[in-house]
Order: sequence, then C-alpha cells, then structure tokens
Amino acid sequence: MAEQKNMQEKDLNQLLKVRRDKLKELQDNGKNPFEIMKYDMDFHSMDVKDHFDEMEGKEVSIAGRLMFKRVMGKASFCNIQDLKGSIQSYVTRDDVGEESYKDFKKYDIGDIVGIRGTVFKTKTGEISVHAYEIVLLSKSLQILPEKHHGLRDTDMRYRQRYVDLIMNPEVKDTFIKRSKVISTIRRYLDGQGFMEVETPMLVSNAGGAAARPFETHFNALGEDLKLRISLELYLKRLIVGGMERVYEIGRVFRNEGLDTRHNPEFTLMELYQAYTDYHGMMDLTENLYRYVAKEVTGSEVLTYGEHTMDLSKPFERLTMVEAVKKYAGVDFDEIHSTEEAKKTAEEHQIEYEDRHQKGDILNLFFEEYVEEHLIQPTFIMDHPVEISPLTKRKPENPEYTERFEFFMNGWEMANAYSELNDPIDQRERFRAQEEAFAAGDEEANHTDEDFLNALEIGMPPTGGIGFGIDRMVMMMTNSPAIRDVLLFPTMKSLPNNKD
Repeated sequence: MAEQKNMQEKDLNQLLKVRRDKLKELQDNGKNPFEIMKYDMDFHSMDVKDHFDEMEGKEVSIAGRLMFKRVMGKASFCNIQDLKGSIQSYVTRDDVGEESYKDFKKYDIGDIVGIRGTVFKTKTGEISVHAYEIVLLSKSLQILPEKHHGLRDTDMRYRQRYVDLIMNPEVKDTFIKRSKVISTIRRYLDGQGFMEVETPMLVSNAGGAAARPFETHFNALGEDLKLRISLELYLKRLIVGGMERVYEIGRVFRNEGLDTRHNPEFTLMELYQAYTDYHGMMDLTENLYRYVAKEVTGSEVLTYGEHTMDLSKPFERLTMVEAVKKYAGVDFDEIHSTEEAKKTAEEHQIEYEDRHQKGDILNLFFEEYVEEHLIQPTFIMDHPVEISPLTKRKPENPEYTERFEFFMNGWEMANAYSELNDPIDQRERFRAQEEAFAAGDEEANHTDEDFLNALEIGMPPTGGIGFGIDRMVMMMTNSPAIRDVLLFPTMKSLPNNKD
C-alpha cells in the first residue's frame, strides 16, 4: 500500500513538473501568460446558448477555464467553463494559425483561456464557438480532480472551496442564491423604509445574546476587547437617537462548538422599528420570508430534506406554555413555583441546574418536547422573563415577555421582541444576568452602563428581530449543513498550516 502511494506521489510530481516546464518554455519564448493584463470578453457561455437565435453567426469573445480538450490532428474541440456555465469551442489550425494551434495543443486542463470566434451549431446540435483566436490568459500549475469523480472529499471541499466551485456547479449555484437572498432582504427592507447601518465589531462589552465571546487585545489602547456576539445594543442606541427603522447585515462571533447548524462566525441580520411591537415583527417576518422564498426559489413552498413547508398559509402562532402543553402534556399555567417546576422536571427526566428558575425549566421542556415538531412555519411566543433579559414583560402576566422565536423544519430561524425600554427594569435584568454569570453561566450578559444611559435618555416603544442568514440560505437551497452555505467555513488547522 505504501509503495503504491509512493508511486502515485512520484507520478503526480512528474505531472506537476511538466506543467512548470511548459510555463518556462512559454516565458522563454516571450509568451508569459502572467504578463497579460486584461482580456475583453463580451459574453458568458449561457448568454450565447440562451440567445442562440440572435447570436448565430455573430462574433463573440468568451473567457474561462479549460475543462475538456480533444485534439484531432488539424482540428480540435474544447470546453470552456465560466461564471454562468460552459460552452464548446471548435479550434482549427487553419483558423487560429499554425503557431497558435501548436501552443493550444500544449494547453492543460485548468488553464484559463480567451477565445474569439463566431457562434454556430455543430452537426450534433451543440451550440459552439468557432475560434479564430485563442489566447492563454493564465497557466494552471496544479492538477484538477479527475472529471468524472470530481471533488467529493467533504473536508477538502471546504478547505479548497475554489476547487469545489470549479468542479461542482451546484455549489456555485448555492452561493449565487445566497447572494440573491441577501440582496432580496435588502430590497424588501429598503422598500419598507428601513435604513442599513454599520455598528462596531470590536466591543468592550459583548452583549445582546446568550453566548461566549471571543476575546482579543488592542495594543494601541492597552485594552482587552471582544468580538461582538450580537448587533442589538448598538442598533437600539440608534433608535434612541431618532433613527426609527434601522437594520444591519453583518458577521457576529460566538465562541462555541461546530455542528451542522453552528459556525463560530456567522451572518446575522437584525432590525429595529420604533413605535411597533412583537406582533408587528411577526407580520414583517411572515411577509419577508414569503417574499424572499418567491424571489429566490420561485415558490412559496420550500422543500428541505424530507419536509415540505408551505409559506403561503398564515403561520401558526402558539405561546411557549401552549406549545409545551400540546406536545409534552404539561401545563405550566398550573405550576406556580420553581420548586413545583423542578419536581415536574424530575418526573419527566429533564435535567436542570440548581440556579434554574421556573421559566428556565419551561424552556428546557420546550427544547426537549416541542422544537422537533415545529416543521411548518410557526411563531412561539411569550417566553419566560428568566431567558429574555432584553424584552418587555407582558403587562397582564409579568412572568412572561413579549418575545417570539420563529421556527421552521424544527429549527429556530429568528428571535424577536417588544424591546425593553424601561432603564430601571433593564438594570435589574442585567443584575440578574451578573448573578447568573457568577453562578457559572458563561453565556450570561454583563451590565452595559452606556446602553443603560441611552435608555435613560429615552427609547420609544420598539420592535426588534434577529435573523440567522445562514440558516435561511440553508432552507432556500436545501443544504444539509451550515458549512455548505459558507464560502470559507471555520476548519481545524492542518499540521504545518500557518493560515
């Protein structure tokens, strides 16, 4: 086995040497492809194919990566892959010239070329470009994976996304859709009068979510800083400042594990709207999801794995207490103390910590019994105050808050509040969070005095929401893991890899 591996490595090294020798020959003959500054391409492959009736017989200039070549004496065929797809080219010695054709025959798969020629259809009906000029624009010194097997090793696909994009066209389609999801969100929110803003990534107090932050040191000021875990607290400051509708789409960073739905850096969208509440946020969420699905996928019905989700119907709305009663058979309206809640948890083999209160245990029941059932679009409302430190209490039932989480496919897709704007209550919530941190909760928030000062200046009644963009893209593209929708997901470094 080791001998076979050594032979393969020797063969590979020889092939790589051949490519470098070809490059040196070109450079020695004054044909260094890396000295070419630009190439005037005017069409992509699919532009030519989709409009063949108009393009037939016309001159076009295309450019892309050489993915296939078949040399037949004085005439050859090759395939060029570009942003939008691939197209065949017919190359002959008589049309491109003897010297150029001789160079072409030495081109390798993976080389980047430019072709100028006329559009025609072969006898077999394939739309092609009849070349009369072909130029080597960049020499590939590495060898692409074998065509029929492609790049299938998952770890290598994520580490070398550039090769993944070349070899697996569906991957490129996913990231084109990702871009469209984000531009569609922007278009929708801009149309609703929202303004896009940018807030700091390096902060002294990383608040707004229950998560451990990454920490760093700023040499110039001699201060320890953190990478933000949320966008919330700065966006609320802007509401205080009179910007009535704001949103931000940006990276946040959470020092947590990796799995199919979590990456330590991910894209979050948060928006805040003055003079509305969490019911207004529900309406906005429902309308936004329908709009994005229709624009990106062409349908309001999404298929993810074995599930089909219909966004055209009104989204179901349940309180957390109602949901736990429905799926666990436990009615927390009949549980009146933390002691009763803990006893009920023990009866249902729900593990809890000593510090947990009644509301924490209600949430543990929800996670254990309810989430997996929320396949169709569903709003889970009225979370307990213990797990909602930045949310307004329900006036008629202050144990609970005006908060909802949006679920699809059993996943949390968004989190929203009627935002807490009472600075006195907010200070008490921060105090409770500090106590939780002291008791061992590393994800608890810390008191943010400047944010409290902003609330004391006065923040109007406000609705706010946070969307996980990556999960939304997963849903819109039927992608099984978050790494499939991140161009460069976080990976454990390979040995001797300094990057």
